[in-house]
Amino acid sequence: MKVTTKGQVTVPRAIRERTGILPHTDVEFIMRGKEVILRKLSGGRRGNTLIEQMRGRAGTGLSTDEIMKLTRN
Repeated sequence: MKVTTKGQVTVPRAIRERTGILPHTDVEFIMRGKEVILRKLSGGRRGNTLIEQMRGRAGTGLSTDEIMKLTRN
């Protein structure tokens, strides 16, 4: 199996069927030394992963009331 010039690789059908990887399934890549592991995300919600990664990064210093006022006006 080879990686294409676009960095793509085809996951064999038998593996997709055993793991339940369907079209539009969210997956992640995990590095362990020089190995790369492809893992199906549980729940299939990439958005949840992104939110967790961003949690605590905002630094505007606005209170909840100030944010609510900005979003409602």
